[in-house]
Amino acid sequence: MIWVLERGVFDDDKAFASAARDAGHLVRWWDDDWLTSKKWPRLEDEVVGFHGSLGNAAFVQSEIDCKPGAWCDVDRFCCSAWYPAAKSWLVHRTWEILPASEFVADPDRIFKSIGAEEACFVRPDSPLKPFSGRVLQRDRISLEALDHGFYFDDDNLPIVVAPVQAISQEWRFVVVDQRVVASSGYDAESRSTTDDARIAPAQGFAEEIASELPAPDAVYALDICECNGEFKLLELNPFGGADLYGCDLTSIIDAIDRAN
Repeated sequence: MIWVLERGVFDDDKAFASAARDAGHLVRWWDDDWLTSKKWPRLEDEVVGFHGSLGNAAFVQSEIDCKPGAWCDVDRFCCSAWYPAAKSWLVHRTWEILPASEFVADPDRIFKSIGAEEACFVRPDSPLKPFSGRVLQRDRISLEALDHGFYFDDDNLPIVVAPVQAISQEWRFVVVDQRVVASSGYDAESRSTTDDARIAPAQGFAEEIASELPAPDAVYALDICECNGEFKLLELNPFGGADLYGCDLTSIIDAIDRAN
């Protein structure tokens, strides 16, 4: 297998390369010139996996003819694609997915629909995350508050609006063929790994979801959080652009190798 890895996106790029080589795989480092020149290596006859930035993962998935690729099927990872099937586990009990312009035009209607009062949580529908998820106060709803004009220009960008939830802990699990193969606690604000003795029960919850929820891809990242004393499903992320935090890289690489 050939791993195409992007330097500098995550702290574990060198460790990933080392684990891949130890498993007997080849490693090639991503070159941004491939985006403009279209002269990427011929990889059609190889088993290839990409890990790096979300944007480049989406590019590899759509533009480079290699398999399995980057495990970044953008449409299938949109919240609108998997939220309905995940409703019984999801951190959001109510939500609306709509164009940003529609939300800004009539926020009172959306607040009433989702049962929110003074504030709401907003994130992009897209897994490519053109802006970061955030809490917005009811009297401060605007396109600018969503970083319109800075990170994105489309007024009609689909967004998710939901009531604010109190989240205390978060865990990331890597799923391969509907089986959890690696896990790590993480702190979303600092983008750092955390140690947590409660990861075992959280993993049990993740395993239930991984085995029952229709998978958006053969390999993906599944995030669990603790909300009001319960485990809840926070989000699904494309593996090709996911931070792996403290997940065991050898376990991930071996599981993907066996699956391909």
